[in-house]
Amino acid sequence: MRAEPTMSGTRRALFLAPVYLVFATLFVVPMSLLLVVSFWTVRSFALWPDFSFAAYTRVFTAYSGLLLSTLAIGIATATLCTVLGFVFAYGVRFRAGRHGDWLIVTALIALFGGYLVKIYAWKAILSQDGIINSLLIGSGIVSAPVGWLIYNPGAVIVALVNFLLPFALLPIYAELRNVRDITLEAAHDLGASPWQTLWRVVLPQCRFGLFSAFAISFLSAAGDYVTPLFLGGGSGSMIGQFIAQEFSTRFNWPAGAAMSFTLMGACLLVLSAAWLAIFPRRRT
Repeated sequence: MRAEPTMSGTRRALFLAPVYLVFATLFVVPMSLLLVVSFWTVRSFALWPDFSFAAYTRVFTAYSGLLLSTLAIGIATATLCTVLGFVFAYGVRFRAGRHGDWLIVTALIALFGGYLVKIYAWKAILSQDGIINSLLIGSGIVSAPVGWLIYNPGAVIVALVNFLLPFALLPIYAELRNVRDITLEAAHDLGASPWQTLWRVVLPQCRFGLFSAFAISFLSAAGDYVTPLFLGGGSGSMIGQFIAQEFSTRFNWPAGAAMSFTLMGACLLVLSAAWLAIFPRRRT
């Protein structure tokens, strides 16, 4: 039996050259230029080539609290999306039977509504003259509209979870599809309880899906600036709003670039911690 010829390194590189070109053009080059700009300075609303850490110093002195609150909102959003996505995907995969595919399609239909439409919908639901306050007043639970439902971190997290949950659901469900039913039956025959089967059989086989769901939800939430703009108020502000202001209205590109790279570095630390939590190193 003749072995199939393998592709040489040169031919493989030629086939991948367009991919590398697109990646370099759309990502590497712009990010490199932005990194260089983060060390420049601004004088009279004009960029001056320089090598200064003033922009990074400003980030840690003036925006450290905002950075931490942004990471907290991102972690809370990602955790909720991952947990809820796993519960839904688990039910679809092992409990829904022939109705599972329709449930997945129903979840994906939620993506067609549009991001801004969902934000305005939650604003209409949570505002003082919104649906929840109308129900509370109509049922006699409260006599006046409550104002703590909106313009706080909780409202931002609720809206972000509503938008990002379908994106977290898909990688988890894809991993659960690879869990064979015979494996679960073998665990049951060996005397494992449902919780033991879930913890020792199902979860270890979908760890990549769990991490992907957490990473997608966390990065999208931490970099968002539209949701806190409409639903966050003063206490629910996120650093993305100030990054947009630095680039647009203030014309302080070094500060905006430094804030962006600081946020990316902090996000990498959070994802590294999540990776170590989901994929713990075994002691030899």
